[in-house]
Amino acid sequence: MGQAASMVVARMRFREMSHGRKSGDRGAKLLRLIIISGVTSLVLLGIVLYTLPLTVLSVGGLYVYSSIVALAIFMLILMFRYGAVLVSAFIFVARYSTTEKKEFTPFVSIIVPVYNEAKILRQSIESLLELEYEHYEIIIVNDGSTDKTAAVGQSLVGLHGGRSSLVKVALINKPNGGKASALNAGIQYSAADFVLCMDGDSHLAPESLRAAIRHFHDPSVGAVAGNVKVHNRRKALATLQALEYVEGLNMVRSAQSALGIVNIIPGPIGVFRKEAIRKAGWYSGDTFAEDADLTLNIRLAGWKILYEPKAISFTEAPESLHQLLKQRYRWTRGILQSIRKHRRQLLNPTLNFSNSLVLWSLFYEALVWPTMNIFANAFFIIVALVFGLSSTIALWWASIALLDVMTALYCIAVDREEMRLVLYAVIYRMIFILLVDITKAAATIEEFLGVEMTWGKLDRIGIGH
Repeated sequence: MGQAASMVVARMRFREMSHGRKSGDRGAKLLRLIIISGVTSLVLLGIVLYTLPLTVLSVGGLYVYSSIVALAIFMLILMFRYGAVLVSAFIFVARYSTTEKKEFTPFVSIIVPVYNEAKILRQSIESLLELEYEHYEIIIVNDGSTDKTAAVGQSLVGLHGGRSSLVKVALINKPNGGKASALNAGIQYSAADFVLCMDGDSHLAPESLRAAIRHFHDPSVGAVAGNVKVHNRRKALATLQALEYVEGLNMVRSAQSALGIVNIIPGPIGVFRKEAIRKAGWYSGDTFAEDADLTLNIRLAGWKILYEPKAISFTEAPESLHQLLKQRYRWTRGILQSIRKHRRQLLNPTLNFSNSLVLWSLFYEALVWPTMNIFANAFFIIVALVFGLSSTIALWWASIALLDVMTALYCIAVDREEMRLVLYAVIYRMIFILLVDITKAAATIEEFLGVEMTWGKLDRIGIGH
C-alpha cells in the first residue's frame, strides 16, 4: 500500500512539474509574440510617418485604392470558396473510390408526377424500363393534366418487359393539386419501403437505381440525392446550364456529402426511405421548393442524407432566357420560403449545429453570395469607367475566368463530361452566373415584399429531340 501511495505521489509530482513547464513555455511564447508585434508596429509606424508627407490624398485616389483593396478581398473570398468546395469534393471522390458498398436490392416504387407532359411521358417511361434493377414498379401520377397526358399514361399501364425483369406500370389520375400533392399520392399508393421520386421530363441512366439504393443498407440513411445532368445541349444557353449543373451543383453536392450537410435532394432524382418521408411530414405544398423543404425536414427528423454520383438523371433545361430566369426566380423564392419555415434552426445553432449549418449554406447561396457578386461587379465597373481602371478590371475578369476553367477541368474529369464544356467556362461567371444572380436578387426582394407568384410551367420540347 505504501508503494502504491508513493507511485501516486510520483505521478502527481510529474504532472505538476509538466504543467509548470508548459506554463513557462506559454509565458515565453507570449513574451516573444509581444516583442515581435511591438517591433513590427514600430516599423510600420515609421514607414507611415516617412511616406505620409510624400502622399497626395484625394477623393479619387481613395476610391481607386479602396476599389483595388476590395477587388483583392473579393478575389480571396472567391478563391477560398472554390478551394473549400474543391477540397471537400476531392475528399468525397477519394472516399467514394475506395469504399465498397454491400449489394442491397429491395423492392422500389418509382413515382413519376406529370402535368401536361404528353410530349415526353412515353420517352421517360421507356427509359425507366432500361434500368439495371430487378425489383421495381413505376407509378405515374397524372396531376389533372389538360392535354393528352392521361391518354398516354393509360396506354402505358400494365406489365412491360424491362431490362432485368417484368415491370408493372400503374396510373393514378387525380385533380390538379401541385407536384407535392402528386408525389404524396404516388408514395401513399406504393406498397414498397423505398421510393424513387423524379420529374416527368427526366430520363434515368441504367445504373441509377442500383447505385442509389445500396446506401440504404445503412438503416440511418433516410435519402440519397442523385446526379442531375442537362440532356439538351444544342444551344449555348442550355450548354451553359450543363456546365452549371456539373460545376455549380454536383461538385457542391459532393462537397456537402463529404461534410454531411447535403441541403437539397434534386427533383429529377431522389431516392427515399418511405419511413423517413412519413416522419418528415410528407411533401409540403406551402413552398415553391418542395424538394428543399422535404430535405430539411428529413434532416430535422434525424436521418442521414447522402449523394450518389452514379445515380444520374438527364433533365431538359430551359432553352430561352425568359424560361431560365423564370425557373431560377421560382427556385430562389422557394428556397427562401423553406428557410423561413425553419428559421428557428437557422437562428439557434444550439438546437442542432449541423442543421443550422445546412440552413446557413442555403441562405448564403440564395442571398449572400448573389448580392456580393452583383455589388462587386457593379462597383468595379463604375470605378473602372470613372477612374480609368479598365485594364485592371479586365485582368480581374481574366483571373476569374481562369479559375472557372481550372474548376471546370476538374469537375469534367471527375464527372466524365464533355470536354467542350470547358470553353463555356470563359463566360460562365461573368455573363451567365451574373444574370442568374440578378434574378435571385429580384426574387429575394419580391419574396420579402410578399409579391404574389404562380408556379410557372416550363415549356417542353421533348428530351429526345
